[in-house]
Amino acid sequence: MKKGNLFIVMALVMVFSLAIIPIVLAERGVTDTEIRIGQWGPQTGPAALWGAVARGSGLLFKIINEEGGIHGRKIKYFLRDDAYQPPKTKAIAKELVEDKKVFAFASGVGTATGFAVRDYLEKNRVPWIGPAAGSVHWCYPPEKAPYLFGTYPLYCDEAFLLVNYAIDRLGKKRIAFFYQNDDYGKVGLIGAQIALERKGMKFAATVSAEPLDTDLSSHCMKLKAAKPDVVIMWVLPKHGAIMLGTAAKLGFKPLWMTTSTLSDYQLMYKISKGLFKDVIFATFGELLHSKNPLMVKYHEAQKRLEPKDRWGIFYYAGILFIEPMVEAFRRCGRNLTVDNFIRAMESIKDFQGIGPKMSFGPKKRQGSRSFFIARCTEGGNAEKLTDWLTSDIDVYEVKRRLEH
Repeated sequence: MKKGNLFIVMALVMVFSLAIIPIVLAERGVTDTEIRIGQWGPQTGPAALWGAVARGSGLLFKIINEEGGIHGRKIKYFLRDDAYQPPKTKAIAKELVEDKKVFAFASGVGTATGFAVRDYLEKNRVPWIGPAAGSVHWCYPPEKAPYLFGTYPLYCDEAFLLVNYAIDRLGKKRIAFFYQNDDYGKVGLIGAQIALERKGMKFAATVSAEPLDTDLSSHCMKLKAAKPDVVIMWVLPKHGAIMLGTAAKLGFKPLWMTTSTLSDYQLMYKISKGLFKDVIFATFGELLHSKNPLMVKYHEAQKRLEPKDRWGIFYYAGILFIEPMVEAFRRCGRNLTVDNFIRAMESIKDFQGIGPKMSFGPKKRQGSRSFFIARCTEGGNAEKLTDWLTSDIDVYEVKRRLEH
């Protein structure tokens, strides 16, 4: 072969090779046999009770793998404990993306922890499905979060709905609000405030606590002095239990209502030594002993595959938040890329697993804004008080108030 012809042949080989590289390069976190998924969750620290979310997600992945995977691929799951500390969450996200090469993140507990990694995940085109926090910042505006899909209904919505229920259904007049002094608590506070404003009312009192506070006596005294007939709590589960115990000692007996983050009523009944009885709460998932076929399936799998874990809403919330993720994997078929996965998520309409109906779209990243309301009964059981309720408040108004 002449030297010139050899040069032409080699050049053609190089061009052809470059042309096929996009086809043969593997998508990060996807092989012929597995999909790599990561999650952070507080297995230790002040929010450890919420750490069950990440273990519940692990159960769903075990069920999927036991059933043969999704289109021939099994889930390889990486769970890391961030102890509810944003710097640890940052380190975890970096490790799982850059070292473990995860395709996507499932859920992940916490508002502040999620904020710590949101921009990093977006920059690296890492899908993130179902943050376990009802923040108004995840999905609004949707064009700022192309790889993020919210499945936890918003804190402002549930606060709005709880206030309306207290006033319209129970005839209450004086509403106090006890909240964690961060974005999580303040978003709930604003939702409640908007509900009161629409009715021409004001809070009887608002009292905040820091995550590391352990003595809530002064907080309780401030609430008691305002003489509310309802106190809505937007705090850690441990703070909810401490407040109920402190109030009982001080003879303070309002109607207590709580956010969904305290809706593991069986657990709250236990750690409050029965004081959670009659507490009214918002919730985003089926009640503990629901006969919903999926709930029955998941519970049976938990007893078989993870018998040491406790079946409760914090645990099966870890399933609920990522059911749409699994649905999107199925819709992708074997062609699982980030772009195809995003399109699959956007195609989901009125999907319902063990939570509310969820819908997404090219300009819709928040899947649901619905809750129902229930009450804890004797022995740590519960009764449903409403059907699914949906809020109509302006999320951008909530964001404006939060930022000012």
